[in-house]
Amino acid sequence: MGSTNNDENGEIETFEREDGVEENGGEPEDLNRIIPWTRQITIRGLVASIVIGTIYSVIVMKLNLTTGLVPNLNVSAALLAFVFIRTWTKLLQKAGIVSTPFTRQENTIIQTCAVACYSIAVGGGFGSYLLGLNRKTYEQAGVDTEGNTPRSTKEPQIGWMTGFLFVSSFVGLLALVPLRKIMIIDYKLSYPSGTATAVLINGFHTPKGDKMAKKQVHGFMKFFSMSFLWSFFQWFYSGGDQCGFAQFPTFGLAAWKNSFYFDFSMTYIGAGMICSHLVNLSLLLGAVLSWGIMWPLIRGLKGEWFPATLSESSMKSLNGYKVFISIALILGDGLYNFLKILYFTGSSIHTKMNKKNPKTVSNNQNQALDDLRRNEVFIRDSIPIWVACLGYTLFSIISIIIIPLMFPQLKWYYVVVAYIIAPSLSFCNAYGAGLTDMNMAYNYGKVALFVLAAVAGKNDGVVAGLVGCGLIKSIVSISSDLMHDLKTGHLTLTSPRSMLLSQAIGTAIGCVVAPLTFFLFYKAFNVGDPDGEYKAPFAIIYRNMAILGVQGFSALPQHCLQLCYGFFAFAVAANLLRDLAPKKIGKWVPLPMAMAVPFLVGAYFAIDMCVGSLAVFVWHKLKNNEAGLMVPAVASGLICGDGLWILPSSILALAKIRPPICMNFLTTK
Repeated sequence: MGSTNNDENGEIETFEREDGVEENGGEPEDLNRIIPWTRQITIRGLVASIVIGTIYSVIVMKLNLTTGLVPNLNVSAALLAFVFIRTWTKLLQKAGIVSTPFTRQENTIIQTCAVACYSIAVGGGFGSYLLGLNRKTYEQAGVDTEGNTPRSTKEPQIGWMTGFLFVSSFVGLLALVPLRKIMIIDYKLSYPSGTATAVLINGFHTPKGDKMAKKQVHGFMKFFSMSFLWSFFQWFYSGGDQCGFAQFPTFGLAAWKNSFYFDFSMTYIGAGMICSHLVNLSLLLGAVLSWGIMWPLIRGLKGEWFPATLSESSMKSLNGYKVFISIALILGDGLYNFLKILYFTGSSIHTKMNKKNPKTVSNNQNQALDDLRRNEVFIRDSIPIWVACLGYTLFSIISIIIIPLMFPQLKWYYVVVAYIIAPSLSFCNAYGAGLTDMNMAYNYGKVALFVLAAVAGKNDGVVAGLVGCGLIKSIVSISSDLMHDLKTGHLTLTSPRSMLLSQAIGTAIGCVVAPLTFFLFYKAFNVGDPDGEYKAPFAIIYRNMAILGVQGFSALPQHCLQLCYGFFAFAVAANLLRDLAPKKIGKWVPLPMAMAVPFLVGAYFAIDMCVGSLAVFVWHKLKNNEAGLMVPAVASGLICGDGLWILPSSILALAKIRPPICMNFLTTK
């Protein structure tokens, strides 16, 4: 039988059974020693993390600024980390250079660091609360709107954005460090995304997994190349407004005018392959309901519901209905899930506290050997509580001093209160995410937004609300992400110290890379144009949330309040039906949060994502086993190929080099 033993350096040695299978869930083990935490972080790993984090920052920034919908790319990042290092070692091997073995711990570290890097691009507010401060969003919200004052703007700049990210992002890393053992080992929270990533990484680093990985790498490279070349080909035909394959009137020109067309975007097709069928069908339902039915009807009421002289982009015109009905759906869905998670969190904690004679996992002698081994590694490299508390206090003081200097509208005592209550909010969110895999950080941020906007008043409320939303959201989200990563580290026998350090390194890289990536788009494309590709829909949504917090419902156009009540109620009812109805019925109930996105953005990306969903469905019907193995690799290849083309296309746009051809479609009349 297998056993474990500690050597003089504190390293755990693993002895294999005679049949060569280690007692680690029945998985073959290719290494006989777990390297110490200081050697789990490598130079090549950091290089890989920077490359992968940068690529994914570009991809998610595009998604942020076009639709605002970003799928979970953690598993994809783990796959890309494996592809990168395996390619690296093979090239060195062909050159006659011997490299150190690629371990599951190093794979985990790269994935953690890369995800921490691109998570700043996802949640740093570049498509929502920070971009909502710029003048273009201020003008879209209506310059004559009460509370929407000219002094409530701040134009994007690399300097202040980078500084804001640095002072606000690191606090969350230390908020829940003292509770890591309780949440991962004692409460045995599952953290489904973290577990799925660990299963993939563990699978790669076994003899069977090596064969699987080779197939996935081949599939990834094939579809990566196809996606990149297709994006390159499309560029030649996009030399003007509304030109190219991205504007192909698939269902006719009348449907195209209402945003119903297939735009040949490999990014959205890949995202559709990763997202569930329910998410994609909910997007399509939202698109049909809004752009197929509601907006044409409301547009026909011009002159009755809103002045005919107003532009459709005005918040007192059609655009107001789009924005505020989207807000109603988002708030209804968010509030329901927020209360639901709080209920499950509270009841779960209450149950555990009332158990008679509770035994921690580490003291259970009947526990499987592999679990004991994971717990030993997880506990061995402990992070002192005083380090976490001192670090949290130090970073908080820095934020309390610097953020009010950047944004005088957000008083220093607001920031103090935020950092006092943030750890408890982080715990609630991280515990709920461990049970359900739902990160509710944005909902905590929205609560802060409304409260601060109302308290600060009409002169300072918009800025105070938006920035305060970012502070709370950042702490709550990052601390939850760290718990997901610690769960992955627990299952892959990776040291918590190396995980925390790699998360900190990735966060620091992201604080530099994310603003640069944002400005790549901001300078090269017309970001924030409601009729363009880069609509940045959540920027106007967040600003109008802040305006609602300041002045209440007087910001709404005529009859919009009644529609908002209806859609808010629909969001709550849909969630209740999904949770209370029989599973056969509940699984078909649409997701209001997903439905809300096309209300403002359009139908085209929902069609793309449904094409991806259809491809996965057919693939599973024809070759189920192959689909289960290859879908993540193919989807990652499509997303990364199209995403990588954004870099040269942005550089060409900055250099004023335009495509040579404009492919456009006109009626024959």
